[in-house]
Amino acid sequence: SMDVLCTDKTGTITEGVVKLDAALDLGGDHFEQVFRLAYINAHFQTGLSNPMDEAILAKETPDLNNVKKLNEVPYDFQRKRLSVLVQQDGENLLVTKGALSSVLSVCTHYRMGQSIEILDDNMLSQINERFADWSQQGYRVLGLSEKNIAGNQKDLSRSDEKDMIFTGYLLFFDPPKPETKETIQRLIKLGVQLKIITGDNKLVAEHTAEAVGLDKASILTGSQMDDLGDEALWNMAERTTIFADVDPNQKEKIILALKKTGHVVGYMGDGINDAPSMHSADIGISVENAVDVAKEAADFVLLKQDLDVLEQGIIQGRKTFANTMKYIYMATSANFGNMFSMAIASIFLPFLPMLPKQILLINFLTDLPEFTIADDNVDPDFVERPHPWDIGLIRRFMLVFGPLSSVFDLATFAILLLILKANQNLFHTAWFVESVVSACLIVFVLRTRLPLIRSNPSRWMLVISIAVMLFTISIPYTPLANPFGFEPLPISYLFVIGVIILVYILTTEYVKRWFYHRYQL
Repeated sequence: SMDVLCTDKTGTITEGVVKLDAALDLGGDHFEQVFRLAYINAHFQTGLSNPMDEAILAKETPDLNNVKKLNEVPYDFQRKRLSVLVQQDGENLLVTKGALSSVLSVCTHYRMGQSIEILDDNMLSQINERFADWSQQGYRVLGLSEKNIAGNQKDLSRSDEKDMIFTGYLLFFDPPKPETKETIQRLIKLGVQLKIITGDNKLVAEHTAEAVGLDKASILTGSQMDDLGDEALWNMAERTTIFADVDPNQKEKIILALKKTGHVVGYMGDGINDAPSMHSADIGISVENAVDVAKEAADFVLLKQDLDVLEQGIIQGRKTFANTMKYIYMATSANFGNMFSMAIASIFLPFLPMLPKQILLINFLTDLPEFTIADDNVDPDFVERPHPWDIGLIRRFMLVFGPLSSVFDLATFAILLLILKANQNLFHTAWFVESVVSACLIVFVLRTRLPLIRSNPSRWMLVISIAVMLFTISIPYTPLANPFGFEPLPISYLFVIGVIILVYILTTEYVKRWFYHRYQL
């Protein structure tokens, strides 16, 4: 039923292997000191692991024998930065790493080579121009700053993140998967909108959207979300493809907004902060290498972090749903119709309409073809779009096709009693044969919304249905007839039963076309 899939881009849209591409000074040149400070920050932080820190640590290992950790202020989604206080060569050094704008907000100076200058508007403009240029190329850019702290201070708090020196940039790159563009187009053909919810900035999100064929003009940022009321967000969420620079609380708001507008929403995530969104979504999806909290919150855990796997899951889910609905439709309508047939026949017949052992045999034989529904072929047009659970449609189906089967049962009673003058055994035998054969054949009509001749059933359904019908017709002529109270049917009876079944099938086909035209989803 899912018609909207929300996902982070890392590992799903992109390769999922974040690499540190460069550690640069303010002039855009490689500077070893920038990387060393970044490594100190990533190495000594003890908060949640993240791809950025892992990429820094994987780059190379500088000598930190003269560095001792004193304290830290962990990363949080309000500050969007992480600070570590270390002692290096007898001096206390505070190193802060995080979102560029967040780091710049606590800086008053900048380092250019060995000189330190005041961070004025002109330099801020240059920094932001470089940031925009790299972001448009798809790089995720973090800022890095430092500050010497006099004395032997070991306590550290957010208030110490001030008057810092902006030192340089860290550029990370995670390229889009080459096959993602085609997979997204196939999801769209399946009626599933893909919405990317990312913590990356707007420019990086635009680059990714363009690379995978999504509408890069339809972007909403976290700061823009803060200015929207609930109803405005409901409207914007439905029309937005990319949500950039959002925090975990905003992710959950997006999910709830989409649900509020009537969508069945799936959310794919792998981190601790994704758990609330997965709980809020109709379908929570995680991956095998996700954190335990995310996997526990998910409804499904993919063994491969790939949209192509999810596409196959959607197709299999719709096929399973289609075949489940086939059984529900046929079981409810058949039982509803048989109830009426039995009740009415009991009023007018001078004998039981059917013996208990005959009813049990009918149930057994008619269940055999219906077992094959689980592996039946599904029409391609059903798989091409989402289908919500609709108890009202099941009820209408039952109220239309149940009485329709009763009409033909009553017609059979009338012909057997008034025209053919059947005795009790012939009546039981004829109705038994008509019930089982018609039930086997009507499955082929009701299993599809297409015309009967345009939908191919599975091989096992065809084989088992034919075998059950042949067995049913032959029972009255075998030693099994006597224990079940049957007797051989004359040719005239078989001809009449055949005509009734043929008219029943043609009528049901006509009514089916009317029904789906009238109640088409």
